[in-house]
Amino acid sequence: FVEELITIAKRNTLAARRELTSRLTDRKVFAWVADPNTREETKAAQSRLWQLPAADEVEFNRYGEVRKAPRLVQHVLTRVAPLYKDRAGGYTRIVKLDKRRLGDATDLVVLQLVGGEEGPQVKGRKSTRRTNADKRTAFAKKAKEKAAAAKG
Repeated sequence: FVEELITIAKRNTLAARRELTSRLTDRKVFAWVADPNTREETKAAQSRLWQLPAADEVEFNRYGEVRKAPRLVQHVLTRVAPLYKDRAGGYTRIVKLDKRRLGDATDLVVLQLVGGEEGPQVKGRKSTRRTNADKRTAFAKKAKEKAAAAKG
């Protein structure tokens, strides 16, 4: 879904804007930036990955509902799509977490946009096979050193 949206946004035409608007209708997507209950650590972590709008760009009415907020469509068109203008596809990475969802025990994942980062922001767990292979390699190295020390 996300890759398809970025591909549409890369066209940057009126038809593309209208198609994105029909698919992305949530105006509350950036409301958490101005929410006083959102922790500063969360905002700092997200601002490293995204160019978030300023908190004063989001306004609430007297009932606490979002009155004015930056449009997600505009964000995708102006900030996300230009990052991938030279890339033919493969904009996302799925990293499995070591956690499972409470209730049905589904694997939890992090969906990352690939690009300017130097490595994955969140690492997945090592597989059991990789862990056992690392243990065997470490044991063989230790045995080899022990044999060399006894010999020499």
